[in-house]
Amino acid sequence: MRGHTSFCSLLGPTMARYVRVKQSLGRQYAVERDVLLHLDHFLVSLGHGVELSADTFAQWCTTMAHLSPGVRRNRMRIVRNLCLYRQRNEPVCFVPDRSGFPDPHQPRRPHLFTQEEIARLLRVTDALLPHAHSPLHREVFRLAVVLLYTTGLRRGELTRLTIADYDAAERTLRIDATKFHKSRLVPLSGDAAREIEDYLQVRRRLLSSGDQPLLCNCSRGLRPYTGAGLAQGLRELFRSARIKTSTGDLPRVHDLRHSFAHQALLRWYREGVDVQAKLPALAIYMGHVSIVSTQHYLALFEPFAQKADELFARHAQSIVIDAPEECAR
Repeated sequence: MRGHTSFCSLLGPTMARYVRVKQSLGRQYAVERDVLLHLDHFLVSLGHGVELSADTFAQWCTTMAHLSPGVRRNRMRIVRNLCLYRQRNEPVCFVPDRSGFPDPHQPRRPHLFTQEEIARLLRVTDALLPHAHSPLHREVFRLAVVLLYTTGLRRGELTRLTIADYDAAERTLRIDATKFHKSRLVPLSGDAAREIEDYLQVRRRLLSSGDQPLLCNCSRGLRPYTGAGLAQGLRELFRSARIKTSTGDLPRVHDLRHSFAHQALLRWYREGVDVQAKLPALAIYMGHVSIVSTQHYLALFEPFAQKADELFARHAQSIVIDAPEECAR
């Protein structure tokens, strides 16, 4: 979808204005812009002055027949949001009907790591050996497992960390301009801070210091791990530790973030804290754009789900009317 860089169709000025509005709100909107550029280029290819209509939208959708239903649905959703924006000034403009979109895929249920699995994973990690491209192979992956599980960082946030992002006095990590352009300070547990200190002590003996990537390798110079490289290494550790999901697959790296959130909820629940009231704090800590994203974890939290079932049962019992005797015969 790359190559076409400017909006040229009849709808182009509206597309450009819409993208500028979204970007002014702090969003990169790069993927969405590419989708709209693809639609714009398609409309231009149909002829000068061709409008977006039900027919041209359907034709554009056929160009994506080779893509998965989830990708097609997302791109169609992006165009629909553009049309809803346009409708504010042009009430009779075409707006795609969502009922014609591919069915949404069922999200994969995350694997929630147990403490025993994390202990097993760390034992496997401690058996790693250094090699030419990664003299800190063992130390890097041990720290990665600890930070992902105890802080709930995203994989990209972890790989972008530098040594200067760690404040030893405050025991915090600075996460700069991450997803949704939100920067934050992440307080560390005592164990996590000690892991970083131990890592840095070994690193200073083997490598130069300074404001350099926290998790680094020596492939073509001192470089940070890429997200893909870190994920590949972690999946190998999952395999070596024989950690599998309920379906027999390997867990995803992102499942460590889910596990952190679940452990936080479980800890509050055991302490008798109002879990719902603590969600804003968890949202800020994890860098969610809103509390709505954090509320999704409640569906994975069994004690909360059971409590919700009990409340619903009590409420339903109060409104259910016994059937008349003649209806029961």
